[in-house]
Amino acid sequence: MNGLLIIDKPKGITSRDVVNIVCSILNTRKVGHAGTLDPIATGVLVVAVGNGLKILEFLNEDVKEYIATVKVGILTDTLDVTGKIVKEKDNYFLDSTKLSNIINSFKGKYLQEVPLYSSVKVDGKRLYKYARDGIDVTLPKREVEIIEIELLNISHDEFTFKALVSKGTYIRSLIRDIGEKLEIPCTMKELRRTKQGNFDINDAVTLEKIESGKAKPVPIEKALKGLIFVPCDEELERKIMNGAILDNYYAENIVGFKNKNNDVIAIYKVYDKDITKIKPLKVFKN
Repeated sequence: MNGLLIIDKPKGITSRDVVNIVCSILNTRKVGHAGTLDPIATGVLVVAVGNGLKILEFLNEDVKEYIATVKVGILTDTLDVTGKIVKEKDNYFLDSTKLSNIINSFKGKYLQEVPLYSSVKVDGKRLYKYARDGIDVTLPKREVEIIEIELLNISHDEFTFKALVSKGTYIRSLIRDIGEKLEIPCTMKELRRTKQGNFDINDAVTLEKIESGKAKPVPIEKALKGLIFVPCDEELERKIMNGAILDNYYAENIVGFKNKNNDVIAIYKVYDKDITKIKPLKVFKN
């Protein structure tokens, strides 16, 4: 199998667990994923199989969409309900108008402090390792963009919102920041990713469907929307499979090639030393 599996990750397992399960089902080690989801989260997880591993770097992951449920009145060290409570407030009133205004105020770009329990590296060490070792560390801030955000529903101690965000945005941190503006501690209770780049939750399949053999991967050509693919004859295919540098007839920085069976066999890019030529970037051997 070659291509991408868009999986609806279940709650309670890691993204790596999903990869291991797919490896076992398909009896192959050529499996990887893009865009990690925490164990508490569900939803769209892009998993590459076989030659699909070679296209992960070309996938559009600039935007992601989430639906988050927030527990109001507590803040934890992990910024979700699996962590230890570090701040609590019982006496509060959750005003829907105020909350909606605060949520909408985050639309746009802002500097977001990354969570302590994350895989971001500081001085070569991942932050969650500082946390586990009990070592104080200054948390870095990164510019993120909240492209769209909307309050969906509210109760006396919970609310749910939907957000379309830039790559690198931590929803846990966004929830913490909403709570700070609200002056009520807030922690993530549930998270569901409904979109990752060009892939939507409606494209996703369950692990059970993969196990049943009914799940078909997204072909490489379809996964790389926007990339031009050129059909080639047997002679050109032979040159490509041997890694030949070709004349650039295509007026493109990156171009793909398909063989007579309509299989993607390679991706080429403009040759740095001579822009009239293109050289292999990825060659797919079945």
